[in-house]
Amino acid sequence: MRRGRRLLVALALLAPALLGFAPGDSGETISLAGNLPGERLDVTLTQVVDPAAPTNPDGPAGPDDPAGPDRLVATRFRLENTGTAVYRDSPAPATHLLDADGQRFTGLDLPTAAGPAFPGTVTLDPGATAEGFVTFRLPADAEPAAVQFALNGGLADDVGQWSLPLPIP
Repeated sequence: MRRGRRLLVALALLAPALLGFAPGDSGETISLAGNLPGERLDVTLTQVVDPAAPTNPDGPAGPDDPAGPDRLVATRFRLENTGTAVYRDSPAPATHLLDADGQRFTGLDLPTAAGPAFPGTVTLDPGATAEGFVTFRLPADAEPAAVQFALNGGLADDVGQWSLPLPIP
């Protein structure tokens, strides 16, 4: 079972390179273009907090949340507008986490004890930067394998992907 899972992870991580994604490692900056002229960001995954504690343990995403999060994973990004157009977008839905089984999780605007989340909409003039966390809700046994980010609400053709270290069995 573990061997099949590893093969799936290898395929999930290789596919983006074959499909025109820009791969990177945690801490590496990837330059991404948007769908409109002048849209360009340098995006850096700077930190992964797994598990991330909710800021309010009894509120949404806490242990008593009816949605029943098994665990939260928070990813910190640095965004720098290197284009000529104003960047105005929502980072959370533009970010996805892939687990070792190939499941894809969409980012949430959910604050955690790891640090401040990005606001619902980030606006950056050319040359400006912003940092913040995007949070994911995962099953307790999910093994994070990669994080993806794209402009235009995640719909841009240019997608950055960072590999995450997998635990050794």
